[in-house]
Amino acid sequence: MSEESKKQYSADSIQALEGMEHVRMRPSMYIGDVGIRGLHHLVYEVVDNSIDEAMGGYCDTIDVIINEDNSITTKDNGRGIPIGIHKKEGVSALEVVMTKIGAGGKFDKDSYKVSGGLHGVGVSCVNALSDHLKASVHKDGKIWEQEYERGKPLYPVKAVGDTDFSGTVVTFHPDNQIFQQTIEYNYETLASRMRELAFLNKGLTITLTDKRQTDDKGEFISERFFSEEGLSEFVRFLDGNRDPIIKDVISMEGEKNGVPVEVAMIYNSSYAENLHSYVNNINTHEGGTHLAGFRRGLTSSLKKFADASGMLDKLKFDIAGDDFREGLTAIISVKVSEPQFEGQTKTKLGNREVTSAVSQAVSEMIEIHMEENPNDAKTIIEKVILAAQARHAAKKAREMVQRKTVMSIGGLPGKLSDCSNQDPAECEVFLVEGDSAGGTAKQGRDRAFQAILPLRGKILNVEKAMSHKVFENEEIKNIFTALGVTIGTEEDSKALNLSKLRYHKIVIMCDADVDGSHIATLILTFFFRYMKELIEAGHIYIATPPLYLIKKGQKKRYAWNEDEREAIANEFKGSVSVQRYKGLGEMNAEQLWDTTMNPEFRTLRQVAIDNGVEADRIFSMLMGDDVPPRREFIEKNAKYANIDV
Repeated sequence: MSEESKKQYSADSIQALEGMEHVRMRPSMYIGDVGIRGLHHLVYEVVDNSIDEAMGGYCDTIDVIINEDNSITTKDNGRGIPIGIHKKEGVSALEVVMTKIGAGGKFDKDSYKVSGGLHGVGVSCVNALSDHLKASVHKDGKIWEQEYERGKPLYPVKAVGDTDFSGTVVTFHPDNQIFQQTIEYNYETLASRMRELAFLNKGLTITLTDKRQTDDKGEFISERFFSEEGLSEFVRFLDGNRDPIIKDVISMEGEKNGVPVEVAMIYNSSYAENLHSYVNNINTHEGGTHLAGFRRGLTSSLKKFADASGMLDKLKFDIAGDDFREGLTAIISVKVSEPQFEGQTKTKLGNREVTSAVSQAVSEMIEIHMEENPNDAKTIIEKVILAAQARHAAKKAREMVQRKTVMSIGGLPGKLSDCSNQDPAECEVFLVEGDSAGGTAKQGRDRAFQAILPLRGKILNVEKAMSHKVFENEEIKNIFTALGVTIGTEEDSKALNLSKLRYHKIVIMCDADVDGSHIATLILTFFFRYMKELIEAGHIYIATPPLYLIKKGQKKRYAWNEDEREAIANEFKGSVSVQRYKGLGEMNAEQLWDTTMNPEFRTLRQVAIDNGVEADRIFSMLMGDDVPPRREFIEKNAKYANIDV
């Protein structure tokens, strides 16, 4: 190392990133990412503060407004953030809350018994990632205000007027230096979360208003979310597109071993298990001790009843835990003063004391319901027996798939055109609709890393099929075998083993028309119900083939929608030739490569589950038997042409 280099590497070279500066340098550490999900997370963090006031009994109304410039305003009628001078910091408590990471009442047990907010970073993190934020506190007859730019106060907290209202108003605009992909908020994404929060906090009114769009009457789009019954109402909402097999929701609310527990569940005629768990309003999609407690309580109490009823006497094999959960929709919500989170995304509850608390609560709830509703009890056990028989049949069908999958290259589906590269991280497979498009894709692909699996017609609608029928379906068997994954372990018959996954990019490539969208949705439904781990790991993508080819002389451009087609036609000026692609098969191999398969120019949309509860509801509605809600959804979303899960 030269003398010059030694001089340069000094104490000055070590960056000490503190507080707000660190948030701006490493935003993904605090909000997950700087894409769409992280952008919406900013709103949730601010709303969480208001929810904490509601959970403490100090607030019953929250307003969330998307302003014309994509800034967000939240307003609650709580106590208002304290504005007095903070002893240690020497500035207003409002400034401390807004500019110090980890500051806030939720760390003081006297202020809040329990609180939401996943990582406790709170509103100061939102402030750091906004180019402008304004906080107004209505407290003790005065309005106190402070504004910030990228987390730095523009002036000390000051009184700006009188008020007879109590609460906090925060308006922030996300910084496009941080959120470079987009700063445009999705109304439906925010509406799903606000609806969820209203169900989880009964008696709380949350209003969402979008000032960027108006309805037929010229009024801003707005929805009011309020739930009188809480989780029971939530379950009915989720199961609105399924047929219940018992007369009403089974529910309980109470405290066990010092842990507040709320549970609601219902059985339906479907074959899916839909369990959603929450801790302090946080959706713990990785589960944890509260979910383990629910499963234990459910299985033990139902097994006890089934044994006593004699209904299992003729069954030739044992009932498993999975059998008790087929066709079950349930929501488990617990409040924990000091939650310990585990798992890859810190959404798995680790508090051991919660398991027995939830297990006891669920056992008591079910035992009481079974005694009071013998017809429900009989119906549930009959459903369990059918599930056990189907599981037994599915196990045999699955073993056939496994045997094909674990074989060498000779065991791969005949229609699969594999790639030469053996490194899964560099390989991708296209699931292509039809042999014609499959043939074009085979000619156009890069054989080194791109594999093609043509699918014949529309695959089975798994939403309406028993699991053994799913595993017996030829196209689905081909998908399993081509991907190399196996399903089912000793501990969990539905767990997916991804260790032998052969491709890290699985691309659904269908025609850009109604039929193509339907096939893509069928494939997505299959992945969501049977291979959700692939979606969660970020392996599933949707290709976006163009709709038009516009030509003028030697010039040619592709368009993916009507607006682009019009813009290109105007740019070319004069008379142009427009070719409308009705399907992938209409493109030649070179065109398909240029527009849809070439990594340099293509657009792949990664499939992500932002809200598992909402995704479950949408799939059950789109793929279920109930036509009116499906028609209404399609009419409402037709202009978007595609569904983001």
